[in-house]
Parts: sequence; C-alpha cells; structure tokens
Amino acid sequence: MSKVAVVCDSNSGITQERAKELGIFVLPMPFIVDGREYHEEIDITQQEFFRHMEDPNCQVSTSQPAPGEVTDLWDKVLKDYDELVYIPMSSGLSASCQTARMLAAEYDGRVEVVNNQRISVTQEASARDALYLIDHGWNARDIRKKLEEEKFNSSIYIMVDTLKYLQKGGRVTAAAALIGSMFRIKPVLQIQGEKLDAFAKARGSRQGRKIMLDAIRNDMDTRFKEFRDKGELMINYSYTYSSDESLIRGWVEEIQEAFPGYEITGTPLSLSIGCHIGPSSLAVTVSHRVTL
Repeated sequence: MSKVAVVCDSNSGITQERAKELGIFVLPMPFIVDGREYHEEIDITQQEFFRHMEDPNCQVSTSQPAPGEVTDLWDKVLKDYDELVYIPMSSGLSASCQTARMLAAEYDGRVEVVNNQRISVTQEASARDALYLIDHGWNARDIRKKLEEEKFNSSIYIMVDTLKYLQKGGRVTAAAALIGSMFRIKPVLQIQGEKLDAFAKARGSRQGRKIMLDAIRNDMDTRFKEFRDKGELMINYSYTYSSDESLIRGWVEEIQEAFPGYEITGTPLSLSIGCHIGPSSLAVTVSHRVTL
C-alpha cells in the first residue's frame, strides 16, 4: 500500500502549527505589500497584514507562489512518501491550481492535484477528508477523484463589515460604497463552487448574521438534506482579523445556538480572501463530510 501525504496551501486557513497537528503539509501563499513579498504565517501575521491594509497609502495585493516553491515542497514531502495529494485554492479564484497541474505532469503520477473549487474552511475540510481516505487505504489518484466529486457539496457565506475594501478592489463603485456606509449596508457574499458572488444586502450586522444562518439552514434542508439526515454535515465558522475579540466570540455563540448538536470549529479566513473584504468580516460554512 502506498504511503500518501496531504499537501494544501495556506488559503485553507491552516497555519503551519495546525498542519503539524493534523499531519499535513501547507504551502505558504505570497503577498505583495508595498513591493515587498511576504508569506502567510511565515513572515507576516494576520494582525500585521490588516494593519497594512488599513493604511490608505499602502499597496497590498495577492500573488502566486513561484513554481520552484511548489516543487521544492513536493520534493521534500516525496522523500518520505510514495505519493501526495495537493489541494490548492479554487481554480476559479486563482491560476495557481492550473500551474500546479502543469507541474505535476513531471512527477510520473506521484502528485495528484485536486481541483475541487474549495477555499478557506471548506478547503481544510477537503484536507481532513483526504486524511480519512488515506486511513482507509485509498491511493492519491482515487482520493483526487473523490474530492472532485464532492466539489459542490459545501457553502460559505461571508458578511463584510465595510464596503471600503470591495470598492478598493473595484467590486463596487465609490458612490455605492458611500451610500452603503450611510445606510449601514453589510454585504453578504457567498462561495459555492468557484466564485465569490454577492448574496444579499443587510441593514446592519444583526440582520447580516441572521441572513447567513438562514442561508445555511436552507442549504441543509434542500441541497444537503440527504447528508443532513445521515449526520454527514459539518458546520464551521470563520472570520478576518478584528481588534474586537468579543465580535468573534459572539458569532461563535450565535452559530452554536442556531445549530445545537453540531461540533462547531473554525479558523481565520485566509489572507487571499481577507485582502478583498477587509477586517472584522464574519463567515459560516456547511460542508459534507466524506464517509465510507
């Protein structure tokens, strides 16, 4: 039986410390801050990243890892493993997945790149599913195929605290951002599959949180009813950095109250999302847990 490793990128929200606990490997994603390159959780923290973002004179952008960074990590892992499953962020949000597939062609089938439209907490769920399948004797190729079959069996809803960063990224106009701020509009976004799309507009954060929780319930009652009835759904929370720690605690308590009986866990949203939506954003996800 092949010895199979799981590798993903830091868009999953998995820190290097957490990766060691799970027994997986994480490729840190690069970011450009005023022309200087940083790597997530290696030489820039969430707090530092958002401090730069809040500086109007600072230019912050996402980037792709260099091909050599990807293959260096794969080569290191393959010294101790026969195969690896690489789970990058959604191909709809970055070209890094396609790049990885091209690189994998040189590894004679030892590297399987998963294109399952995931990011952040749902990407971590895929890594956990891969570990589960490895424990049950699956090889890298079959794990990739299974994870890709599962690609639409998840939802993410995100409430943005301010329109400022969506405006900065060109997703809303300056006029719309001004009007939204005047009327305390909190956009609710969704990720289902490969794109980050608008879902609803809330008047204030309380209504925004309710919209997200209602959306998760609806998904559980419709798209994911079969999984719900079998007890195969996971509910998770996520967030971008906030100086107000009570904001995160309150959100977690609200989710726990809304979904009793579920183990609620979560991690920060990856900086690749945070770069576009800004600090103090809240998210909730539902995803199918692979079982045999």
